[in-house]
Amino acid sequence: MCGIVAYTGNKPASSILLDGLRELEYRGYDSVGMYISGYGAFRTVGTVQNLADSLPNSLLGTTGIAHTRWATHGLPSQKNTHPHTDPTQKIWLVHNGMIENYQELRDVLEKKGNVFTSDTDSEVLAHLIAKEYEVEKKLSDAVSSALAQVQGSYGIAVIATDDPETIVLASLGSPMAIGVKEGEYIMASDITPMRRHTSNVVYLKDGEYAVVNKEGYSIYSTDHRKMTRKPKLLQKEYEEFQTASKHTHSMIKEILEIPSALENAARGRIVINEGNTKLKGLEDYARELQEIDHIVIVGCGSSYYAGLIGKLLIEDHAGIRVDVEYGSEFCNRPILATPNKTVFLAISQSGETADIITALKQAKRVGMLTLGIVNVVGSTIAKEIDTGVFNHAGPEIGITSTKGFVSQLEILTLIALFLGRLRGVSQAQGAELVVEIQRLPDKARSILSKRDKIKELAEKYLGYDDFLFMGREYNIATAYEGALKLKKVSYVHAEGFPGGEIKHGPIAMINEIFPIIAIMPSDSTYSAMHKDVEELKKLHGSILAIATEGNMNVKVLADDVFYIPDTKHCLTPILANIPLQLFAYYTGILRGFNEEKVRDTVKIFAKGD
Repeated sequence: MCGIVAYTGNKPASSILLDGLRELEYRGYDSVGMYISGYGAFRTVGTVQNLADSLPNSLLGTTGIAHTRWATHGLPSQKNTHPHTDPTQKIWLVHNGMIENYQELRDVLEKKGNVFTSDTDSEVLAHLIAKEYEVEKKLSDAVSSALAQVQGSYGIAVIATDDPETIVLASLGSPMAIGVKEGEYIMASDITPMRRHTSNVVYLKDGEYAVVNKEGYSIYSTDHRKMTRKPKLLQKEYEEFQTASKHTHSMIKEILEIPSALENAARGRIVINEGNTKLKGLEDYARELQEIDHIVIVGCGSSYYAGLIGKLLIEDHAGIRVDVEYGSEFCNRPILATPNKTVFLAISQSGETADIITALKQAKRVGMLTLGIVNVVGSTIAKEIDTGVFNHAGPEIGITSTKGFVSQLEILTLIALFLGRLRGVSQAQGAELVVEIQRLPDKARSILSKRDKIKELAEKYLGYDDFLFMGREYNIATAYEGALKLKKVSYVHAEGFPGGEIKHGPIAMINEIFPIIAIMPSDSTYSAMHKDVEELKKLHGSILAIATEGNMNVKVLADDVFYIPDTKHCLTPILANIPLQLFAYYTGILRGFNEEKVRDTVKIFAKGD
């Protein structure tokens, strides 16, 4: 992994590929390369700009493939950077995914005399295709025959030097799409490189391959049947989106977009006079959802923490038992699902998180109804689930989820109310909640208007290298998420704990150089949180409290207070997360780190090279 872009048409491919690679930078990478038909391969460790600076001015070839790599098999190095080729250099390939039986295939090829120059599983695939090409004499057939021997996942773009204007794509568990424009085609693993070129996109399904040249494209199934598929229109928001903005970093830009993200998540989905939510995707399955008694929420990273909050929302409003699982762990244990009674709910901003895709497929195999909360229309998860709810938060380019995470919480609230109304929650109770949901965007704007206060707090606490975040009930996950954000973008050690668990071990770490960030809104948890913080205060730990506007008593307890507007208990995580995101952002900036290039972290985790 991490990103693929390819082009064939009438224009110099190199500039289009470079632009596409820049659009993919948000996913994270450590090396980058491209192959231009008639000119050869160019690779470098480092940035897309490093590659651009190394290219000759005379690159006029009109067909090429390119790749940003995040090292999995093999360290970051020029030899491990894509594109990869075979010993004869007839086949050139870029690959996302993981070839699980690559070592076995490599051993067989080495016995036949093949010499490998890299440590990657992707090079094995290039060698294998080249071997089949000697027999098949047609690139698409060679690709198909080679992939039949492969175990694992792949999204690939392949060029043969003796058919230099043709690109063969294939996809299994790793997305590939074709952007269609008259006389030219831009292909990628992500729709972002296509936005400025075309609004028409064709998506490959699992197991399919495609042949693309200037005259057109053809898509084939695994049994070589030609498929008919018309392009789909890209969502308008992606056409209009531009990564450049007046803001220095995507992260702050996207934090400031939270009010709009909240408005978009609720737009057309609230019916105040009915005290209900209108979720068309779920309405289509209302009968099935009335019968369920168990939901399994699966997420990774921030989406997992959103799931923990979703668990409380659904259990409190709908009375349905909810388990929350990490995507990476879901398939490691027996799945305790009852047919027609258990629902699988995937949460993924990108819709391409590999562990969640694997879990989703397993859930489908055991017959679970599958739902999803996804931001990217056309993503793998969006296509695989039975039904779901889109965030409509707009593209999220920042390496760490901000507006996407907050909109996930709002959508989970809408889903919880929808399920609750199916189970007897009254119109009056529902109306009370939806009215408060409608107030969230303005309350978020109020918090953002005071962001200079957060910057001042980040400056004050800049000298500390350890933080403890704490909360209770709904804000336990807020503490987890706040700690994750801080360590992810500022490389500061931070841990999140339930307030009541501090005395069971973490209290041993607290002293005058280990500050506490306490999420303590004026709700049913406040009294207990007050006692928790009082105990820590005795140990001389500095206290930064996130509290509800109007609570003056907390000033006696805390060294510093940031106030958020009052809201319903179950909605406080939506507002409390905003100052924590700002605190992490400003701390990272003040420490001199680049929020766009978080160390050893990628935006979308796929498997393999």
